[in-house]
Amino acid sequence: MFRFENLNERTREFMLIELEFDLGREELYLSARLKSGSEEKYYQLLRNALDNGTPESFAENILNRDLLNYFEVRVSKTGKVIQAKVPRYAHFTLAEGEFNRYYIRSLCLRAKEDGIESLEIYRAKDVRSPRSSSTMLIGTYINPQSLLEDLRRNLGVDISLGVPQGPNSGLSVRIKARK
Repeated sequence: MFRFENLNERTREFMLIELEFDLGREELYLSARLKSGSEEKYYQLLRNALDNGTPESFAENILNRDLLNYFEVRVSKTGKVIQAKVPRYAHFTLAEGEFNRYYIRSLCLRAKEDGIESLEIYRAKDVRSPRSSSTMLIGTYINPQSLLEDLRRNLGVDISLGVPQGPNSGLSVRIKARK
């Protein structure tokens, strides 16, 4: 379970602003695992989660509304194209990842508005096997404007600044005064 230290009404307002920003550019991230025709339902569930939900409630709604495919095409280790079952917890991975990305983007907007020059990277969710690259980022600070631009430019999981560190990294950012 994520611990979003700066999640409040103001943060949620900025999360919704960022969602509208994506929609205005017609660049809402839609997972390849979403069933065809489920995009509008997905958008509504995402909007509701950002407005007053949690990553967990978002994930449960994705699962309960049966929005994900059961199978996906993958390339095996040998290079063969195969059809594989979508991972059992794909709805959590998708929901947590997208909620966290909008949360981070909202804090970037808040930082800009409040004149905050950097955000602290922290582990917002405990993970079983932390990546060493993730662990090295904890406690470091990042420029909110650069981070916002990175997340806006790179939808889904491919980012250049390393926050978040991909699916299930547990990393997020927080507004915290530097010592």
